[in-house]
Amino acid sequence: MSHLENKIEAKNRSILEVLSNKKYTVDYYQREYSWKQEHIEQLVSDLCNAFLLNYSSEHSRRDVASYNSYYLGPFVLSEKDGKRSIIDGQQRLTSITLLLIYLNNLSGESKLEEMIFSDKFGEKSFNIDVPERTECLEGLHYKGDYPIEDSSNASVKNMVMRYNNIVETFPEEIKDPAVLPLFVDWLKELVVLVEIIAYSDENAYTIFETMNDRGLSLTATEMLKGFLLSKYKDENRRNTANNMWKDVVAKLKSFDKEEDQRFIQAWLRGKYAETMRARKADSSNADFEIIGTRFHNWVRDNQVKLNLTSSSEEGFHKFINEDFKFYADAYKRIKEAELNLTPGLEHVYYIAQWGIASSLAYPLMLAPLMLGDSVELSNSKINLVAKYIDAFCVRRSINFRNFSASSISYTMYNLIKELRNKSYEDLQTTLRMKLSELDVDFDGYDKFKLHGQNKRFVKYLLSRLSSYVDELAGEESSFVKYYKPVKGKAYEIEHLWANNYEAFKGVFDQRNDFEEARNSIGGLVLLPNGTNQSYSDKPYEDKLEHYIKENCLVKSLHPLTYENNPNFRKIETTSGLNFRPHTTMTKDDMAIRQTLYRDISKRIWTI
Repeated sequence: MSHLENKIEAKNRSILEVLSNKKYTVDYYQREYSWKQEHIEQLVSDLCNAFLLNYSSEHSRRDVASYNSYYLGPFVLSEKDGKRSIIDGQQRLTSITLLLIYLNNLSGESKLEEMIFSDKFGEKSFNIDVPERTECLEGLHYKGDYPIEDSSNASVKNMVMRYNNIVETFPEEIKDPAVLPLFVDWLKELVVLVEIIAYSDENAYTIFETMNDRGLSLTATEMLKGFLLSKYKDENRRNTANNMWKDVVAKLKSFDKEEDQRFIQAWLRGKYAETMRARKADSSNADFEIIGTRFHNWVRDNQVKLNLTSSSEEGFHKFINEDFKFYADAYKRIKEAELNLTPGLEHVYYIAQWGIASSLAYPLMLAPLMLGDSVELSNSKINLVAKYIDAFCVRRSINFRNFSASSISYTMYNLIKELRNKSYEDLQTTLRMKLSELDVDFDGYDKFKLHGQNKRFVKYLLSRLSSYVDELAGEESSFVKYYKPVKGKAYEIEHLWANNYEAFKGVFDQRNDFEEARNSIGGLVLLPNGTNQSYSDKPYEDKLEHYIKENCLVKSLHPLTYENNPNFRKIETTSGLNFRPHTTMTKDDMAIRQTLYRDISKRIWTI
């Protein structure tokens, strides 16, 4: 082995130094990009909060040089024959690349491109060079979008969803053209990683194992446990509490390795936090932010607020064995309901598909729970809060309104405090009032259309409408069947009008007007993949004969549905909804259909 192969180097690097005109491959055993929504939201939130702690409206780009640096962690490379392979850290580097692509699209800052891709001998290639991701990254970089297909690999699907999460999460105050260049400068120059380079695979893997398996510092959860257990005088009692804590944490970690910390943040924010940092320069972090980063310190500093008395073991015993266990059990039920559509917790599943940031949703759902609530009552409260979140998000989306964490954090945090320790009846009254006070309703249906950035929401909306109408007609159905089936064909969005402007020239003077009308929500349904493709180019009148075989919302277009289906005739007459057949699909027919969708939505998204 040569002297170089024995060598290991570690250096601080800015993001600019790490990514500018560099080329990396990703080792085969960690090829998939697997970050979830909560991971990317946490990254964006941490970076933006760190920047805003330094920023002042009086600052120019030159002032950014004196801002505090932000440490993003280590990454490990193996270098052989001049080629660098990422052994550990590709999740963060891929996520930073997605953020840079978003910032480039937002600002048109061409200098960012050198950190996204490089140009060699006239050939462009992305700096994190994984061939199966290239087409996706090109779509995101040049169009801000990339269509996810059933055949797309897991990394590509995750990258598109995480890019969309960045779009949804990035704070409005940093998008300001006067602020954005300063943030970009800070991100490039002052966000720092530790680059660890090994010149042999053996050394690189050893570093990877050491960082991931051994010698890790204590987590905030472990430090909190240590502090709480230190207050016990009875060793047997301490051991019992310790074993219970470890069992709860192990179950939480079965969802994600950081789920224990995410739970404690949600619990303390939902039940105890009283303050949130103001969004301006020189503001200090408050309860909400400190709990998000150092909750073990926050508990130590706020014992009175938590009914803990340092001289008394009893308060700490109750805090661990009653409070911690009760809220952890409720949180586990929330996590399980996110994975599978669960009777009594249906809306938890819905908002996991289309909802606000989990850092706000989890505290909201835990806030009204009280020790002594039964599992049934707790679940009813959780589901009711989730139902409000669902209605909030759908109404804003239909009206093209943002619900990123940064834009609604104060609204939702004030709601968290308002919902604490409510009875079910008071909770329902409060949420109904909050829903009635929203400045968005379903009037936005008149202008709502499918476009490149909202395909996921439109599919969510149509899936809920379709399953609701199935149930009205007495047919066995499920939202999962339409939105994310475990088995069987996936469903896709189908336009009632074929993409044929020539056939509508007498109706629309401009192609753009035709496309807007064609993409209106009343002109869309869901059909099984394959069926959708075989119908898509046909005129509406030719497609109609096939629609009678599809789901109830689709077959409601066909006259035979009203003649041959007694259950459908019943909902036509008893539901108050204006179901009617459409043998043609004119602009007026489309408008009638759009009104039907709006009226169904009013039934679904209410409390």
